[in-house]
Amino acid sequence: MLKPYRASCHCGKVLIQVELDLEQPSYRCNCSICRRNRFWAGIAKPEGFKLLSGESDLTKYLFGSMQGQHFFCRHCGVRVFGIAPGMYGINLGCLEGVSEEELSKIPITCVDGMNDRWNDRPAFWQHL
Repeated sequence: MLKPYRASCHCGKVLIQVELDLEQPSYRCNCSICRRNRFWAGIAKPEGFKLLSGESDLTKYLFGSMQGQHFFCRHCGVRVFGIAPGMYGINLGCLEGVSEEELSKIPITCVDGMNDRWNDRPAFWQHL
């Protein structure tokens, strides 16, 4: 069931509101950027996303196909969200008011972004 959540960067300058269903799968990816910053994505639809504050505090990073937009707080470096065609990836570690117990129950799907096989689990995934 979709519920509203807030998420923020470490310093609090970037704040979003998002509708997520934490019973749906979340994603861990082995692509070069997700692996390096340990991004844990919950998926939101564009109409369920709102940037509440910090637009001028964001830095956008593009690489590879240039389709994924990776946004980082320019002060603390935390990536609260990213945008891909038709969806927002929300860093579930940035959610406010969600307990460790709730986070531990979110299903995780590991995907092989390193090899552009988004429907497959990578050969090595336990570290993700």
